[in-house]
Amino acid sequence: MQEPNAGIAVEQPILVLTTGGTIDKQYFDATSQYQISDSFVPRLLGLARVTHSFVCRELLHKDSLDLTDADRALIVDSVRNSEYSRIVITHGTDTMTQTAQALLGIRDKTMVLTGALAPARFNETDAPFNLGMAFAAAQVAPPGVYIAMNGTVFRGDRVVKDRANQRFIGS
Repeated sequence: MQEPNAGIAVEQPILVLTTGGTIDKQYFDATSQYQISDSFVPRLLGLARVTHSFVCRELLHKDSLDLTDADRALIVDSVRNSEYSRIVITHGTDTMTQTAQALLGIRDKTMVLTGALAPARFNETDAPFNLGMAFAAAQVAPPGVYIAMNGTVFRGDRVVKDRANQRFIGS
């Protein structure tokens, strides 16, 4: 006798870890600066009417240029020790590839890093599109490390940021 759900994939929630970066920056009038505030990512997923289950955890609130080796170790440990096998990590774009490199040793999970070149709170931002690409890639990609930016999903070990043109390219 066959189990009632045999052959039907069971939907596993996607873990969304936020670490800061431009995607979560907000303008503060008092200081006339952009600073990282509470993550806007859960709101973006809500606005997109995402129906796939997810769990969102705010891990860090830092610009990626300010991430330390200890911060990267925290990200790696959080992913490695997570019960989830499909993970999206929002991250600042300046050092996203460094964090991708740090995650390469984890073999049994699908990890997709993404971010934005303009804050998610801006009208003309790439944040919703990049987050959507990452969320979709996390659902279908085999285990490994990926970066979803600029309408492309790159392997985490074969991508660089082209700062002059504000985009990611395969290496």
